[in-house]
Amino acid sequence: MKEVISAKTVWQAPELQANAQRREREFDVSQLFVYASGLVILFYVLSALAPQWVAPYEPTLMMTDKILSSPSSTHWFGTDYFGRDVFSLIVYGSRDSLFIGVASVLVGGLFGGALGAFSGYIGGIVDTILMRFIDIVMTIPGILLALAIAAALGPHLFNIILAVAISAIPGYARVMRGQIMSIKSRPFITASRSIGTPHRTIILRHVLPHSWSPLLVMATIGLGSSILIGSGLSFLGLGIIKEIPDWGALLSQGRGYLTVAWWICTFPGLAITLFVLSVNLIGDKLRDMLDPKTSRGR
Repeated sequence: MKEVISAKTVWQAPELQANAQRREREFDVSQLFVYASGLVILFYVLSALAPQWVAPYEPTLMMTDKILSSPSSTHWFGTDYFGRDVFSLIVYGSRDSLFIGVASVLVGGLFGGALGAFSGYIGGIVDTILMRFIDIVMTIPGILLALAIAAALGPHLFNIILAVAISAIPGYARVMRGQIMSIKSRPFITASRSIGTPHRTIILRHVLPHSWSPLLVMATIGLGSSILIGSGLSFLGLGIIKEIPDWGALLSQGRGYLTVAWWICTFPGLAITLFVLSVNLIGDKLRDMLDPKTSRGR
């Protein structure tokens, strides 16, 4: 029997080693993508906080002798129909785009998380009424709900943030409610109630610290979705009306020149795509770190 087991182990050794090497390569590749995504996000944050350090030109500088110039060593992303440097416009436009995304995630996550936590902990008829209302709201696509709110309130920065945040609240509320309902039935919560611990103390010290991780992952991934919705509103003319356009407005302004100057709207679209992809990769890695049950063996 020992000889058979030994022979079988020797026969499987190369296959096991190959599997281990393949897993190691997959791990290295995934880590490489995560590090690259982190660098991309840092670049965007630097562009938003200190655009003058990144942009080679002022966004309002009109070089009339270089109107619709194609990408070159002096203008990496070319120039637009006013002779403005497209790369500089993207760098300066990241400020409003990122602010809309971050602010709407914070507002939507706080209000949605609080609503879901309240509904899940209270339960009963209150939970039923709130969740049925959330179900009704969730039947409306997020971009359509944000579009209706933005059209009703008007094109203003805080109106756009409010519109994007409201469209995200139902998702955060659903996730938080499910997490709270799972935690409140655990033995240590029951024990705290049995000794007369106030509900406020139970929520703040026992329930919330064990339920924030899924909300954090959802907020990380939701940052990309919020920027997409905000850019979509700007593309449709419901965004911020400013001298320096954001990414969505750049797309809208360049679509009329797509056949003669493809770079005007192509590079802002790539900027949005790259940021959303980077945020999703970071969120996916964060999910695996905070919840080992969802790890896929990387």
